[in-house]
Amino acid sequence: MKYLPENLGIILLTGIMSLWIYSCKKNEVPDLDFRQEMRVFVQRISAFARSYEPGFIVIPQNGQELTTLNGESSGPLATTYLQSITGQAREDLFYGYNGDGTLTPTDESKYMQGFLDRVKMEGKVIFVTDYCNAHPDMKDSYQRNETKGYISFAADHRELDNIPEYPSPIFNVNVNSIQTLDQGQNFLLLLNPWNYSSRQQFLDSLRGTNYDILIIDLFFDGDTPLSNEEIASLKIKTNKANRLVICYLSIGEAENYRYYWQPGWEFANPAWLDHPNPDWPGNFYVRYWEPEWQAIIYGNDNSYIKRILDAGFDGVYLDIIDAFEYFEEL
Repeated sequence: MKYLPENLGIILLTGIMSLWIYSCKKNEVPDLDFRQEMRVFVQRISAFARSYEPGFIVIPQNGQELTTLNGESSGPLATTYLQSITGQAREDLFYGYNGDGTLTPTDESKYMQGFLDRVKMEGKVIFVTDYCNAHPDMKDSYQRNETKGYISFAADHRELDNIPEYPSPIFNVNVNSIQTLDQGQNFLLLLNPWNYSSRQQFLDSLRGTNYDILIIDLFFDGDTPLSNEEIASLKIKTNKANRLVICYLSIGEAENYRYYWQPGWEFANPAWLDHPNPDWPGNFYVRYWEPEWQAIIYGNDNSYIKRILDAGFDGVYLDIIDAFEYFEEL
């Protein structure tokens, strides 16, 4: 039997405490204005993209509190941030906040509308995605949003993996060509093409619609981006009029199925990678203010935004803008 020191417990406890202290120090969150850091991030993304395409569309989803300096709907506007965006998107405005197919509580809906209405008054286009699959609820969602002057999409799958069969024809079907965001009257948000057996079937399904605006992912299968020719083919509606094609991009989380992900990455390695999101397997919160993460997103020829530009998209739909809430609560 090997000799065990009498003070083994103290040694082990000391070692554990040392590791804990080191871990806490290593992963300590700095004292920052997390909202302003996200504003600056979006502004830099916009400036980089528009240095190539002056009319490039930028639409943040959720995080509407960033549009005012104090996070109150009646507060002073964050004018520099607003100048960097073309529209503002919001999920669950009328349906889905507490579960798909359920009406969003009135107080929550009115709170969000307070921001959206002010942003709309500044000339920005408002996009709403409600989650409801019963036809009467979908009809009600479209009508509520139209009354407010918002462009909306009633998604019958939370996974955003299909083109809804209802309504047919699509709500506010439009025969005109769309050159700018404010000309659009409807949109499709389809991010997960796993229900399509092939890339060709996916593209043909999109081509066979009359949506004014398509919001899709850069990749079909996670590896090969859609080509410039493929994106160009999507910019024609079935009725032969032009439409806009916008690319989804998460900037508040890293996703382990993306091209940039490296083997061995885990919490705090690299330093900007934070805890996994328990609600979305494969997604990790990121310290989005860190230059290393931002360099993945914009600023160079290998960045995500440059790939989106090279593919010929008309704009970008930025998700997890509200990541500031996660760090504020730590």
